[in-house]
Amino acid sequence: MHPTARTPHEVPGAFAARFNSWDVDAVAEMYEPGAVLVPEPGAPAQGDGLRQALLAHMSLRVPIDVRPRHVYQTEDVALLIVDWTISGHRPDGDHVAISGTATDIARRAADGTWRYAVDNPMGTA
Repeated sequence: MHPTARTPHEVPGAFAARFNSWDVDAVAEMYEPGAVLVPEPGAPAQGDGLRQALLAHMSLRVPIDVRPRHVYQTEDVALLIVDWTISGHRPDGDHVAISGTATDIARRAADGTWRYAVDNPMGTA
């Protein structure tokens, strides 16, 4: 069973645990229907495009580390500022080092869990 986020503070950790399980379906569950992922500045993705962007990063097979910096919540919406790093060696031995500061919006769903509405990993770009 993959972790869920019962508070906005738990969203980054639940995402990282799912990402590091290499289960794209589990990661995709962290996004609400219609959510937007911005894998590159100026290139938002939704639906199948969101899933493809997730697969591109997950295919590196290098774990993500997240460090929430700020979480600001008002009722059922939260702004998350999260430093993240994907760093290590791929199975083929190549070194990967990618990092950024995400600016994300999460929203509480009807079931009480929190999911991404907007995930902007390069939020400062």
